[in-house]
Amino acid sequence: MRSRSSNRFSRPSAQRGVALVIALVLLVLMTLLGLTSMRGVALEERMTGNTYDRSLSFQAAESALREAEALVEANRPTPAALAACVNGICGSPNPADLERWLDPAFPSPPNPGGWQAATQVSNGPISLTPQYIVEYLGDTFPCQPGNPASTNDCKRYRITARSAPGGDRSVVMLQSVFATD
Repeated sequence: MRSRSSNRFSRPSAQRGVALVIALVLLVLMTLLGLTSMRGVALEERMTGNTYDRSLSFQAAESALREAEALVEANRPTPAALAACVNGICGSPNPADLERWLDPAFPSPPNPGGWQAATQVSNGPISLTPQYIVEYLGDTFPCQPGNPASTNDCKRYRITARSAPGGDRSVVMLQSVFATD
């Protein structure tokens, strides 16, 4: 009886290396996917930090605005037209001049005669000292605009508040017109 020849001991065919190439391509794709995900997470983290920073700056500016409104309500100052600023209270602005809040030469604390420092606002490890200016707009505004027979004139003030500028923090500026009788 003759046995059949078996392929058990036959020489294997040469490998072509396709599996290795595919594995390397998949590894490169997975690495790129991981790097893209990490970049997205870092971007989201920066956006969250900026949103938090802006929110804190807004709260500080709003706090300064309320503080200045309370000051005006309590004192009702009447500085002369075009008068220099004293403790954040300024005379009527000159229409020909650059607005005070836009003027980079307008003094900031601790320099006198410009922005007034308000009460410090803290949130965890971050503390901001917002600033405000009050501009007297005059006393020739009717207290009841809908009633032409009204003879009372009200004083009006433009209050501008901002979170403290400087560093890499965001700056928020708020403005209101405040009327007193």
